[in-house]
Amino acid sequence: MKNVRKKLIVTAGAIALILIVGIGLTAGWQPFLGPRARALTGRTFSRTPERLARGKYLVESVDACLDCHSQHDWTQHDAPIVEGMKGAGQDFSMLEGLPGHIVAPNLTPDPETGSGTWSDDALARAIREGIGHDGRGLFPLMPYQHFRELPDEDVASIVVYLRSLPPVRNPLPKTEVAFPVNHLMLSAPEPITESVPRSDISDPVKRGEFLVSAAACADCHTPQDKGKPLADMDFAGGFVLAGPWGRVASANLTPDPSGIPYYDEARFVRTIRTGYAGARELNQIMPWSTFRNMSDEDLKAIYAYLKTLKPVKHRVDNALPPTYCKVCRQVHGGGNLN
Repeated sequence: MKNVRKKLIVTAGAIALILIVGIGLTAGWQPFLGPRARALTGRTFSRTPERLARGKYLVESVDACLDCHSQHDWTQHDAPIVEGMKGAGQDFSMLEGLPGHIVAPNLTPDPETGSGTWSDDALARAIREGIGHDGRGLFPLMPYQHFRELPDEDVASIVVYLRSLPPVRNPLPKTEVAFPVNHLMLSAPEPITESVPRSDISDPVKRGEFLVSAAACADCHTPQDKGKPLADMDFAGGFVLAGPWGRVASANLTPDPSGIPYYDEARFVRTIRTGYAGARELNQIMPWSTFRNMSDEDLKAIYAYLKTLKPVKHRVDNALPPTYCKVCRQVHGGGNLN
């Protein structure tokens, strides 16, 4: 009997050891420990005209903050923000395929339903570190992993601009992420404990790289498998977005013949400004109506950076019937041609 008990104890210990090692090598322990988060500080950001102007440009032209944090009329080509709801939050229950009920909160300074009681540092921490004002880890539909690269001054400017929005009372439900994603996503937030200086944007390619990251272009233009970008498929398109705008897959932005090698600088700028690629309408889920507000210098810099991407052969054509694609393992227009 003692030998049996001893064998059971040894077996249980071995299983426990295997589980410990397995967890450490795969998801890690963070999903069980909670998100990494630094304590909030009392820092505030001075409201200067320069910060207000820079923040307005970033929020309304580059980072597409209001695209996620405002209700839209999805029936129109430019998906305008519903009147009086600028920055007042958006319920993403209309976006198919999300793991639960995801809500972009009200960022206006309404004290009851918005950010009116949140500190400047709480907003800054949420933007770059993925921790909400209440300490919870934010679902990474919010692209804080890209916003980590925003310099301190840009984050201060964004906060200053958000404070200037007219307060809107708009009660929204809380985000409820389904199991097991609600635990797995807790590995994504990461504290920033050092100052982030301004990026080197001394030439168009470097400037474009910074802007593409700030606009989180890769999140939609890189196909994913279970929420993770597919290796060697950066900017190759095929990420499917389904909702009231229809069912569309993102375009291949690489210079491969299956991508956009035929674009010149003028055509690229014109496409973003108008929402038309030649005679073809860009779908309204692509936030071209935000990016069209960028300066010519910034749009040309983005084009310069896209031209440096590694070509990836991957045909995506929303004009064709959705079929299975063996390259990205998604179902999208022209998938069977890959």
